[in-house]
Amino acid sequence: MKIHSENLDDLALQYHRQPRPGKIAIAATKPLATQRDLALAYSPGVAAACRAIVDDEAAAYEVTGRGNMVAVVTNGSAVLGLGAIGPLAAKPVMEGKAVLFKKFAGIDAFDIEIKAETADEMVQIIAAMEPTFGAINLEDIKAPECFEVETRLREKMGIPVFHDDQHGTAIVVGAAVRNGLHLVNKDISQIKLVSTGGGAAGLACLNLLVEMGLKRENVTLFDKFGLVYDGRNEDMNPHKAVYGRTDLSHETTLAQAMEGADVFLGLSGPGVLTGPMVASMGPQPLVLALANPTPEIMPDEVLKVRDDAIIATGRSDYPNQVNNVLCFPFIFRAALDVGAKDINKAMQLACVEAIAELARSETSDVVASAYVGEHLVFGPQYLLPKPFDPRLIQVIAPAVAEAAMNSGIATRPIADLKLYREQLGQYVFRSGQTMRPVMDKARQAAKRVVFAEGEDERVLRAAQAALDEGVARPILIGRRAVIVERIADLGLRMRPDEDVEVVEIIRDPRYHHFSDAYWRLMRRRGVSPDHARVAVRASATIFAALMVRRGEAEAMICGTAGKYSGHLKQVKDVLGLRPGVSVCAAMNAVILEKGTFFITDTYVNHEPTAEELAAITTMAAEEVRRFGIEPKIAMLSHSNFGSDNSESAQRMRDALNLVWERAPDLEIEGEMHSDSALSADLRDRIFPGSRLKGEANLLVMPSADAANIAFNMVKVLGDGLNVGPMLLGMAYPAHIVTPSVTVRGLLNMTALAVVEAQLLAERR
Repeated sequence: MKIHSENLDDLALQYHRQPRPGKIAIAATKPLATQRDLALAYSPGVAAACRAIVDDEAAAYEVTGRGNMVAVVTNGSAVLGLGAIGPLAAKPVMEGKAVLFKKFAGIDAFDIEIKAETADEMVQIIAAMEPTFGAINLEDIKAPECFEVETRLREKMGIPVFHDDQHGTAIVVGAAVRNGLHLVNKDISQIKLVSTGGGAAGLACLNLLVEMGLKRENVTLFDKFGLVYDGRNEDMNPHKAVYGRTDLSHETTLAQAMEGADVFLGLSGPGVLTGPMVASMGPQPLVLALANPTPEIMPDEVLKVRDDAIIATGRSDYPNQVNNVLCFPFIFRAALDVGAKDINKAMQLACVEAIAELARSETSDVVASAYVGEHLVFGPQYLLPKPFDPRLIQVIAPAVAEAAMNSGIATRPIADLKLYREQLGQYVFRSGQTMRPVMDKARQAAKRVVFAEGEDERVLRAAQAALDEGVARPILIGRRAVIVERIADLGLRMRPDEDVEVVEIIRDPRYHHFSDAYWRLMRRRGVSPDHARVAVRASATIFAALMVRRGEAEAMICGTAGKYSGHLKQVKDVLGLRPGVSVCAAMNAVILEKGTFFITDTYVNHEPTAEELAAITTMAAEEVRRFGIEPKIAMLSHSNFGSDNSESAQRMRDALNLVWERAPDLEIEGEMHSDSALSADLRDRIFPGSRLKGEANLLVMPSADAANIAFNMVKVLGDGLNVGPMLLGMAYPAHIVTPSVTVRGLLNMTALAVVEAQLLAERR
């Protein structure tokens, strides 16, 4: 939604003022609740950490936060769109940069606004901060001082120093140029480029493009004083002089230079470029008009004269936004993680290629939901990834880290880049760490998983992800033409009938056999042959379940549309319960900052008996172990260790006794309040000698009402991430998701289903 500028100012001021001033705060990463905590955090325990650093300075990265800490430093001399407003007025911008570091890469960034005008002052102040930070991000410092400050600091300091206005902009411009030229099949070494803007960002862009293969002699540079040429004295510096033209016989004006140009790169001001100038450019020109907030020429003015142009701007309300946030969080993430001494050209070029390649792959569901209505498939309107693409960190950081290691500037090399990439997922997919044991196990022997709602966009994206991760061989039920069209529209790479099987029920030769099989299962429950044929044709869930039962798939996923209870009845009818199991149940995992908690039974049994509760508990414990987590079980109630004798409290006591009899190895206690379950100190005070030690992680509720209410409340209040619902007790691997499921949720459930299929195969 576009906000009018007069409203934007009011909204922005309110945003910055409420509920507390500013955008950042400091949060402790360790508990400080007891005298013991205080002794460890400060005096006397902190002395041990200090002595460790005295013995070995590298220990600072182990016992302090330095390795995840960046200083965002400015003197406010060249704030984007605002000019020389000074360090204090620049503080909101630097706070904003710190927020982006945290949001996109989990980096703790501190804004440092310094009152310093000369390069000497800035170098002295910033260099003195080296013991505090793992890297320095220079920001909004005017040229030419920014060049000198960065150069001198890089020579003086042993940590990365990176002027994002220069190099961050250059990296994203490099990716846009790489993909723009790819679309029009032009070689960067052969193109003619015209640039307006001889400032820090403009010159850094040209320097990086030259590193990418652009010939310096094919660059014509203009600034506010006109053509940059050899011998000009006005507003020149050595960095700009390298692009000075020696041949002044022609192309002395911008209009002349634009004739036949392949690329225009603008980092100057509004209205610099005109329609006639664009009209004179070569075929399929690339126009990067990056002045903010008003570009050198508006995109609609370009398209009036050249409908074959590919356009990029610095604005978010037009396609192809050149935004530094695509780069700086992730290049710093990699630099910190490998202990890079610098951010060199190899790392920058690796970042360029990673960004460009990501744009050429299919978009994620997160991006699609954030940019509703936009056609996000690689092409003239989509040269660059979107800032909220969750894959940025997992694509860019490993590429940059590898470049740092290969170029010899990494002091803490990463041994396993594949594992590193998975670990980076914690910054965007909080389920990543919890799901890792399941994913690893699923990859060992991928199984066929049939998706009942195969036309759903989320299912298609999840199927592609399952193929990419190597966790499953997807089968999609749906109309073939629709599935093929949506795969193409989404820019997915999977090929129907090669990578994935597509099942169109009414045209499937197995339809009549499946109808007969369903009738035989249901004939003593009032289902006639005609009814069976209609049911199998109408219900993809029934068809999927029959595929699993008949061995034509090893697991199934359904539920992206419709009621859970309806899907459950159909799945139970076809697949039945495991031998020796009298009840099925649903369990959800909630991933919170403080850990992962499993809650059952959230969907199936409204008022389970003690016998059913005992069965649910043992099945839930078995499922928890698949996550590599040892279950610590609490039977929850309004009663606390016999404080009430209501019917529900008695059921929980009886269930506990049954579990003790059947699974004496389980660590379980009850019946108890939820605070007793989650606080060992409280539990030890009111019930010393409990069989449960520490904090419970599997919470068994007395009813579906309690379980569902608790699960949803914890999820919202604790900003939790859901994995599930996991269906327990079925004879074959099957999971019923809910309509709110995400692509990541579907991938998680797919991996769980595959692991269950592996275990079932081992038992047989």
